[in-house]
Amino acid sequence: MVAVPLAWACRGFDTWLFLLVVLAVTLVGIAAAHRADQVWGTHDSGRVVIDEVAGYLATVALVDRGSWWVLGIGFVVFRALDILKPPPVRWIDENVPGGAGVVLDDVAAGVIGAAVMIGLGESGAFEALARLG
Repeated sequence: MVAVPLAWACRGFDTWLFLLVVLAVTLVGIAAAHRADQVWGTHDSGRVVIDEVAGYLATVALVDRGSWWVLGIGFVVFRALDILKPPPVRWIDENVPGGAGVVLDDVAAGVIGAAVMIGLGESGAFEALARLG
C-alpha cells in the first residue's frame, strides 16, 4: 500500500502540515471515488484505494511517523478498524452516499485509530517494541 511510504516521506512534517495532507487526500479521494463510481457503475469499488490511504494517514497523523514500528502498528490498527467497522464507521459506510461515503468511513476508522495509536504511545508500547528490535 502506498500509504505507508507516503507517511514515511512526510515524517518530518509538522503535525499541522501533515493534517493538511490528510485533508487534501480526503478531499481528492471523495471526488475521485465519486467519479469512479459514476464511470464504473459501482459503489465503493475495490479498485479505489485512496479511501484506505486517507484513513491510514489519519491513523498515524498524531504519532511519530519516523518509526517503522509505529507505521507498521498503525497499518494493523487501521486495517482492523476498517474491517470491523465499529460505530460510527459502519453507519457512515451504510448511510452516507457517493464518494463521501466511500472515503469518510475510512477516515472515521482512521480517527478512531489515531486515538488507539495515541493510547499505545502514551502506554510506552512503541518504546518497548523499539527496544526489542
